[in-house]
Amino acid sequence: MNIVSLNTGLPRDITINGQTVRTSIWKTPKDGRLRVAALNIDGDRQSDLSVHGGPSKAVYCYPSEHYAYWRAELPDADLPWGVFGENLTMEGLLETDICIGDRFQAGTAEFRVTQPRQPCFKLAIRFGREDIIKRFVASGRPGFYVSVVREGAIARGDSIRIVERASHSMTVADIVSLRYDDYDKQDELKRAAVLAGLPDGWREHFRRRAEEAEDPQGAEDA
Repeated sequence: MNIVSLNTGLPRDITINGQTVRTSIWKTPKDGRLRVAALNIDGDRQSDLSVHGGPSKAVYCYPSEHYAYWRAELPDADLPWGVFGENLTMEGLLETDICIGDRFQAGTAEFRVTQPRQPCFKLAIRFGREDIIKRFVASGRPGFYVSVVREGAIARGDSIRIVERASHSMTVADIVSLRYDDYDKQDELKRAAVLAGLPDGWREHFRRRAEEAEDPQGAEDA
């Protein structure tokens, strides 16, 4: 497991349909060793802190293995490392392998997995196509966010080492499936609703879903 590409980007203004949108989704691969602080990597900054960034979404990770899928899906698209807005393009750490709350080390920094990525309209701006959001969700390849447990420095080529597995957790893939699944898996919803390490908004979503599954009539009356 290693960092294939270390990508950063600063906010920029993009004009779309006559409107100006500020976004940081354009990331560029960087050489050398960069410092990882509590909220981001040197040279990287989030544009809209109401939906991006913060301690639980300090760094976005995306498996390099998914690029083969996207090259087949989007043969005419230019897909350099970082095109999905990820800070770390990683090899060997898939959503099916890593659980919410797991901790891993890269370079001298340590990270904790917090949540899957939910794409917003800025992904469509980056790709120049409206269907990419639906395709991204349907692909089951969202990548994941991490918080910074220990500040340090990282670089392309650094190995990744799991330092702690969260007990009684769920994989990122499990959480993604549960989020978008139309079926009411009450036991799994209840489990996700109290999952340590998952941000409050996600737990609340699953708590409401679990209550609706337990008492659908009550949810309708509410």
